Amino acid sequence: MIDDAPPLRPRRREPDANGILVRSAYPLSTLVIGIAAVLVLTVVGFFLGTVDIGLAKALNELHTGALRSFTDGVYHAISPVPAIIVTVVVTGVIWAVQRNIRPAAAFAGVVAITWVPSAIVKELVHRARPDVSVLPHPFPVQPDPGYPSGHTVFMVAFTIALCWVLRDTRWHGVAVVVGTVAVVVVWFSVTIDAVHYPTDALASVAWALAVAPAARLVWVDWLMPRLPVLRPARPVAR
Repeated sequence: MIDDAPPLRPRRREPDANGILVRSAYPLSTLVIGIAAVLVLTVVGFFLGTVDIGLAKALNELHTGALRSFTDGVYHAISPVPAIIVTVVVTGVIWAVQRNIRPAAAFAGVVAITWVPSAIVKELVHRARPDVSVLPHPFPVQPDPGYPSGHTVFMVAFTIALCWVLRDTRWHGVAVVVGTVAVVVVWFSVTIDAVHYPTDALASVAWALAVAPAARLVWVDWLMPRLPVLRPARPVAR
């Protein structure tokens, strides 16, 4: 009899069913690649000098009119303070939508652990930014060194972390496309402004691609389970 069948219940989602929380399948390789990338990119930075000043000047030729206003706006929009605010806001949205602090904390941690160490390497390498005296349309002088580009590292790390959060949703493809476009826009913005050499920004993309998986491994797989509020939730009974 149909009337005797048990009532159907919607399938409940696991509390930790989110792509950014999936444990790394190759933890040792992930960690080695991340550490090796940091070491190699740091060493390379000491030898770059002004090797691509010609390309920097050529890109800076475009720094006029409406394009100048746009690239300057992009540079200001993801400066450290606005970038931190955006990260906090997105973290809060993830927490609210998922109703679970773990993917939100994972997102914020991956962005921060990928981004912040690049500022340390920037001070260590201390590569000067392109000389404004030889640029056709220079941006105001920036006081800190230029290698790697913190703006670019942030944008790539933010994109990777968000794509992981959305990996098993219908929004994943949108995040990949929009994030990729955003990274390209930031790359051209910092190089057209000539606040960074093209190699600064290129090294930053390589940094984030290699370091973000290692950052996720260390933070999500190893450290978060040791923090009471961020430990994995118990599986939901079905």
